Amino acid sequence: MVSNTEDNQLGPIRRFLRKRLKGWMLRHQLPSNFWIHMIGIPMAVAGVICWLTLSLEQWWVGTVLFVMGYFLQWVGHCWEGNDVGEWAAIKRMFGLPYIGIAPRWNPEDPNQL
Repeated sequence: MVSNTEDNQLGPIRRFLRKRLKGWMLRHQLPSNFWIHMIGIPMAVAGVICWLTLSLEQWWVGTVLFVMGYFLQWVGHCWEGNDVGEWAAIKRMFGLPYIGIAPRWNPEDPNQL
C-alpha cells in the first residue's frame, strides 16, 4: 500500500490513475464480477476496434462483441449489487440515487443509496 507521502511524490498522471484504479477495485470486489470484467472489457473494446477496421458489411461483428462484452459487465454488477459505472455517473449527474459500492462492502455508508 502506498502512503500519502509516497502518493504525493507521484506525478499527477500516476496519482490520477492510482485513484481511478482504487475506485475500480472497490466497485469490483466480488471475484466473479472481477473476472467477468476481465472477459467483458476486452470484448467491448474489440467490438469498437472492429467497427473502426472492418468493412461496412461486417458491422454486426463489432456490434455483437460490444453488446456481449457490455452485457457480461452488467451481469457482473448484478452479482456485485452495484450500478454499472456509466449508469452510476449518469444517475449522479441528474441527482438520482445510485449504488457506487455494493452495500455488502460498505454497509455503514448512508450515502450509498
